[in-house]
Amino acid sequence: MKILVPKVNKNYFIYFFASMLVVLIIIPICFTRKFTFNQETDNVEQKTEEAQIDYGVKYKTINLLHKNDNSVETIELEEYLVNVVAGEMPVDYELEALKAQATVARTYTLYQIENGKKHDNADICDDSNCCQAWVSKEKRFERWGENQEEKWEKIRTAVYASAGDIITYQGRPIDAFFHSNSGGSTEIPVNVWGGTNYPYLQVVETSGEENYSQYYSEIELSTDEIEKKMKEKYNDFSINWNEEDSIKILEYTESSRIRTIKIGNKNISGVEARSIFGLRSSNFTFERNDNKIKFKVIGYGHGVGLSQTGSNTLAKEGKNYKEIIEHYYKDIEIQNIKN
Repeated sequence: MKILVPKVNKNYFIYFFASMLVVLIIIPICFTRKFTFNQETDNVEQKTEEAQIDYGVKYKTINLLHKNDNSVETIELEEYLVNVVAGEMPVDYELEALKAQATVARTYTLYQIENGKKHDNADICDDSNCCQAWVSKEKRFERWGENQEEKWEKIRTAVYASAGDIITYQGRPIDAFFHSNSGGSTEIPVNVWGGTNYPYLQVVETSGEENYSQYYSEIELSTDEIEKKMKEKYNDFSINWNEEDSIKILEYTESSRIRTIKIGNKNISGVEARSIFGLRSSNFTFERNDNKIKFKVIGYGHGVGLSQTGSNTLAKEGKNYKEIIEHYYKDIEIQNIKN
């Protein structure tokens, strides 16, 4: 008897094993990959949110050192800035100029906390010679005399309208220098403090600063006073006033300030001359009349960064505070620390 064996299609086995491979291996891998991807995405989002929360909390309050009694006050950043702007800029300036000052002061504060001088148990102090000016509401009201609440509210409006805004370069807060009056042109840091330059601090021009009282000043000193002041700094100082070039400007900076001036047997920087003789800036000329030297000075301050009178001029021309900031600091971004 002949036994008939049914023919088996070889394709059947191929399809069978392929199906089992999909069911047992590939599908579980797909679900696992999808779950892992979603989990990783969730982790990134969670870390981003946590980082944002930490960043906002970090700068929500600061510890302020009051130099007069060495007390430390914990104060909200924006409230601190109200007192800073009140101490640093005239309240009758345009609102957009006040906003620019608030943003600069906020940036300066964060930069100092991360990179500046350290104070025991404090982030920053209220001494303008060390950090930046801070004035109490009561002290400012005494100086204002009239319409104190209205003026104070104007400053609060400027601070809170720009709340959280800081100036950054490559994602970090900049060293946001500012001064009173640039005399029409700002200065680069290396010509004031030496060291290296900051890419975001370049020579920029602003018209209209001559309309402010801070623009021009004069100081007249006798030759004896000049000798005394120079000898206080240099024991070996000497000068022959009969020589025609006993005082002579040797070199200027890119912004037309004095880089080097010869006084007797000393060649000193314009910045040093400003300090020794009590001048408002290093942008000056001089006239000699018998035994008197008259210094004619343009501008007020070191000249680096934002000019306050210049920013007020730009505000009067219709510029907003961000445009003002972008005029004085190059290749920067204005970012908000809350976002």
